[in-house]
Amino acid sequence: MCGIIGVSNHKDAAQIAFLGLYALQHRGEEAAGISTYDGRNVHIVKNSGLVADAFDERSMLELKGQSAIGHCRYSTTGSSNVKNAQPFLATHKNKGIAVAHNGNLTNTETLYKKLEEEGAIFQTTIDSEVIVHLLARSRNGDMKKWFLDVLTQLQGAFSLVFLVEDTIVGARDPQGFRPLCLGQIDDSYILASETCALDLIHAKFIREIEPGEIVFIKGKTVESVFLPPEGSLQAAGGLTADSKSAKRAHCIFEYVYFARPDSDIFGGNVYNVRKRLGAQLAKEHPADADFVMAIPDSGNYAAIGYANELGLPLEVGIIRNHYIGRTFIQPTQFLRDFRVRVKLNPIRSVLAGKRIIVVEDSIVRGTTSRSRVQELRNVGAREIHLRISCPPIKSPCFYGIDFPSKKELVASNKTVQETADFLKVDSLEYLSLEGMLSVVKNPKDFCHACFSGQYPVAIPKNKSKYLLEGSTKK
Repeated sequence: MCGIIGVSNHKDAAQIAFLGLYALQHRGEEAAGISTYDGRNVHIVKNSGLVADAFDERSMLELKGQSAIGHCRYSTTGSSNVKNAQPFLATHKNKGIAVAHNGNLTNTETLYKKLEEEGAIFQTTIDSEVIVHLLARSRNGDMKKWFLDVLTQLQGAFSLVFLVEDTIVGARDPQGFRPLCLGQIDDSYILASETCALDLIHAKFIREIEPGEIVFIKGKTVESVFLPPEGSLQAAGGLTADSKSAKRAHCIFEYVYFARPDSDIFGGNVYNVRKRLGAQLAKEHPADADFVMAIPDSGNYAAIGYANELGLPLEVGIIRNHYIGRTFIQPTQFLRDFRVRVKLNPIRSVLAGKRIIVVEDSIVRGTTSRSRVQELRNVGAREIHLRISCPPIKSPCFYGIDFPSKKELVASNKTVQETADFLKVDSLEYLSLEGMLSVVKNPKDFCHACFSGQYPVAIPKNKSKYLLEGSTKK
């Protein structure tokens, strides 16, 4: 999971990209980067860490130009290091091409081996670099045909922004796994992963980029073509195709956890969807308790819906330290455990002697939830009834979320009761798959593979996050 942004035709393009990435920080905390074009040269700055740490006043001054793309990284292919930070920049025929990618390709290994055999020399171990090598080999005079030729070779999940001199190119895969939207500031156009980035920079939301759409932005001009749903050019001239016939597969976990609650994605508002998830959870699994509380922050909004549905008080039982990042996207369990302790502190006077319903967005490995439950016990909670606003996560994701292997997923190896015993809660209940899908618009348009094991796009044979790093990582 990553955050991406593109800025076209703005005198402060780099600054706008920086602010947009700030709003998208929740999508990736490992590294951040910005690339710009000044009419002659392409500039790039990228570093490990948070957006605020990756850039300083001096580096921002280096990012000259009226076109920019930016990226904040959460690694799903390749190690977490500065070498793999994006945007990825290459030069071909004296022209710079930069790309920022959100998602995971599922045919990375096949494309990588083919390109290596053709003489390609790779600088990173990210799947995004494959795209640039394909662009270098396919270049022709027509930009639309050029990108169609390359992007039809990709399989899996991708929301992309490219910087090709003074043109910003945005694209979504035909299934639309990851969000991407279009906004406008005066005569400038913005592409961003979520609408919250547009809000921060006071850009007007125009629309979501359609699944399978490739949009070309140059100056005040915005033009689009569409990828064919089955990987073959179907329309006359090969410039358009009916992407509407492709089966949608929007990632429902964006609604459950990843996206910001103030964003509109996939035709719905995240905050409202999370409240509806909580209300549906209450209908399916009520409990007798003194009050409802959330595990902040991602559980907050489902907890509101749950409490409202049952008419129970909603209390703040845990205070979050907001100077700590998201624990789920930390690359190691040690860091996740440490950050959980620093991040969340229970309020003894609220919890002591109480029967509580705790609403959480999801359980992945179970280790973090177990430590949270123990903290609640330590301050005197009498009963703990844990309610999860999504179904059990039983399968890994291959489309851009770093869920671990089946053997590490607690719900894949334990029954609900066994999981409750492991977590040491008085009761545990999950939202049903049917219940989750019932609260979203067009439920057939969503991917739920991590819950159901039904993958909408063929998954890779080599499932390792480090598949391009040989045998040095497992």
